[in-house]
Amino acid sequence: MKLIDITNSHLKLVKEQLANTDAFFVKVYSLGQTTVIYEDAATHKDVLIINHKRKIKQTEIDFVVHRLLHTTSENLDIIHANSFVEISIPVEKPKSDFS
Repeated sequence: MKLIDITNSHLKLVKEQLANTDAFFVKVYSLGQTTVIYEDAATHKDVLIINHKRKIKQTEIDFVVHRLLHTTSENLDIIHANSFVEISIPVEKPKSDFS
């Protein structure tokens, strides 16, 4: 499997996500017939995996989680639907020495 960065082909989607969500970073990838949208925000990271023709395979989920989130899918909250999977993980803020 190979993730191909196709963000430049989806500029309208990226601009809308940046304008209407708390995300400060959005990337769009192709995984064959499957599209992956990765968003990074101050408090969380979201990954949306979409395939309108079939259900998302567990191997695709594991691959995307490993490549983009640098972890395993074992302890993540994953929402499965007919044509998409949504993964959201909280981002811990570093503790300040001045607290």
